[in-house]
Amino acid sequence: MNLKISGHHLEVTPALREYVITKLDRVLRHFDQVIDGNVVLSVDNIKEKDKRQKVEVNLHLKGKDIFVESCNGDMYAAIDLVVDKLDRQVVRHKDRLQGHAHEAIKHQPVPVPGIEIPPQ
Repeated sequence: MNLKISGHHLEVTPALREYVITKLDRVLRHFDQVIDGNVVLSVDNIKEKDKRQKVEVNLHLKGKDIFVESCNGDMYAAIDLVVDKLDRQVVRHKDRLQGHAHEAIKHQPVPVPGIEIPPQ
């Protein structure tokens, strides 16, 4: 997986980079068809004393793009929140891909005259 981590009004330290990579490994554990990802870490100064830490993740999967963002006062907490959201969406996408809405015709029982097959 190609992963690009960038900062907006923020220097991405090696500790932040490593934290993001270890957290995103949890997503890759559920779904291995991830092509690439883009993570943007940013700081918005709303007021002098209030700083809002924002994390945006754009993940390009096979057949779908997933975008998730999260804001918090602490960057590490914002990363945790965005990874939780991303994990739920990736698992949901995987379930949709693997979900079989209908049973295949070859697996349906063939009715034979004179013999009753109990429903399963």
